[in-house]
Amino acid sequence: MKSKSFTDFLKNISLKSCHVLDASISKAQYTLLDLSEANTELDTVDVSSSSKLETYIHNHIKKQNAKVAFGGYLEVRTIYKRSKHFNNTEAEERNIHLGIDLWSEANTPIFAPLDATVHSFKNNINYGDYGPTIILKHHIKAIEFYTLYGHLSVSSIDNLEVGNVFKRGEQIATLGDATVNGDYPPHLHFQIIKDLQGFVGDYPGVCSKQDLAFFKTNCPDPNLLLKL
Repeated sequence: MKSKSFTDFLKNISLKSCHVLDASISKAQYTLLDLSEANTELDTVDVSSSSKLETYIHNHIKKQNAKVAFGGYLEVRTIYKRSKHFNNTEAEERNIHLGIDLWSEANTPIFAPLDATVHSFKNNINYGDYGPTIILKHHIKAIEFYTLYGHLSVSSIDNLEVGNVFKRGEQIATLGDATVNGDYPPHLHFQIIKDLQGFVGDYPGVCSKQDLAFFKTNCPDPNLLLKL
């Protein structure tokens, strides 16, 4: 399936929002958050500190009278410079974010946006990585694709099994805190993946500029489903 037709397919799956957080949270209670290198406010924040970044995000949500901050698709971020997981001497820097982040409190429930089965799960424990992660497989109108949920609580994968079935709107997980989620303020990394390329319980959520063309096609904008 061509990239254009796949994005059209995703956009037309549902006319209404496909929720990954509590459906009772209205769109008006979501606020955009810019964590890109272009946001000069971040120059005064120690983004290498999860607690200081959490304070910045919490204050932003409060200032906007919101409940959830969201954003980040294709953002170029400097936050990843703190971790060797994204940067080494052998490859170009990975700093372009491929999912949407939804920033909320630890233990916030996460829900299946569509009917799904569990493809795989894993605790990705590298510093700056996802921590506990679930990948769901979706099969709609003969088209198969995947959604990834990163930065979860450890309990989210404790009793999970490959092949478990979730209906749209069923709770699949809860958010983890900085002690388990790769050392970030609590948030969900939500990503759509067309071809998993053999990955199990993991898939790149950040890419380099040189690989952007491929990943932009393989990981289209999650807002096609979320409609925020």
